[in-house]
Order: sequence, then structure tokens, then C-alpha cells
Amino acid sequence: MESMRDGPISQAQAQRFKQLVWPLMPMVLRTAQYLTRHSQQAEDLAQETMVKAMRGIDSYQDDTNLKAWLMTILRRTHIDQLRVGRNRPDEVSVASDVLEVTVPDSSKAAGEFDEQWEEPEALMGRFEDDAIIKALGELPEDIRWTLLLVDVEKMEQVEVAAILNVAVGTIKSRTHRGRSMLRDRLYQLALQRGWVAARESTP
Repeated sequence: MESMRDGPISQAQAQRFKQLVWPLMPMVLRTAQYLTRHSQQAEDLAQETMVKAMRGIDSYQDDTNLKAWLMTILRRTHIDQLRVGRNRPDEVSVASDVLEVTVPDSSKAAGEFDEQWEEPEALMGRFEDDAIIKALGELPEDIRWTLLLVDVEKMEQVEVAAILNVAVGTIKSRTHRGRSMLRDRLYQLALQRGWVAARESTP
């Protein structure tokens, strides 16, 4: 757990934060975008997270997982903001300079995307970021966090388990269930856009 301190930050602490933590700011902001679904709220969440990380930099132990330490701070900050009614998403408004936007070619024939539909990276790469963020936002909080850390940030499941304070088996289950839920939501969107052929109903 990060240990917050009052008073000014020393030069040594600021330098350590700048060297170790600041390069991870894009990761924090990207994850905040997925969580809040709103650019300004994401910036506020990311900024508050980094301030807490700087004030708690002495609690980080070298040779331990820095990303896990930082994402734990982000998660707790997000929970705190939700408890006081902040960062409740009401619209999707994402800055394209934060998340790389990939828009599939809508002229491709229906059914052409079917063969790779089961692969998380291929699936998420087919949609613009607004669509992914909206779909993730419709998932339960625990599922959304799991997919963000496993599939978006490419973290190991054991790392994610430590951040979310659950067993690795729980992360495996959430990942499997979450991918299925996300796939179903994006499939409906792909169907509307004519990117996939309609699935045949089974008797």
C-alpha cells in the first residue's frame, strides 16, 4: 500500500518519481480513459493518481513490480472518486492523441472478420477506441478492470491478481467470462455495420 506523506516533496523523491514513475504516465492515462470514458475525467484521475504516487514514492521498493504498484494506486483512486460521486461517465469523449484510433475498412465483405473473432487482440483492433471504451463500460467493474489489465495493458495474470487482491484462478475466470461478454457486445456492433455474417441460430 502506498504511504502518503504531508509536506513538501524532497528533491531526491521528485527525482526518483521522475525517473521511475513518470514514464508510465501514458499507461495511467490510457487506463483512466477506459475507466471513465471521458477525456477530462480521465485526465483528473490520472493526475490524482500520479500525485499520490509521487507522495508515496518512498513506499515503492526497488526490484518489485512498479506497474502493479502504480495500477493499485490508480484503482484505489478511481474507487475513491466513485464513492464521492466523481467520474461517473455519462458520455464517450476520448482524445485521439491518447488512444491510437484504428478504424476498420467498412467496405470489407460480411464474414471476412469471422475467422479471427476469438482472438482478443484481433477483436479489439477491429473497432475504433470509442466503441471499445463504450463496450467495456457496459461490463461489470471487476470484469472491466480484469480485461483492462490483462488484454489492454498486457499484464501477467499473477500481477493482475495482486492488484485486484483476488486469486489467480479468479482472474482466469473473469478473463474468460469478460472476453465472452465483450465479444458479444462487439459482435452486435459488427453485425450492424455489416462486418460479419449473422450467426445461424441453433435449435
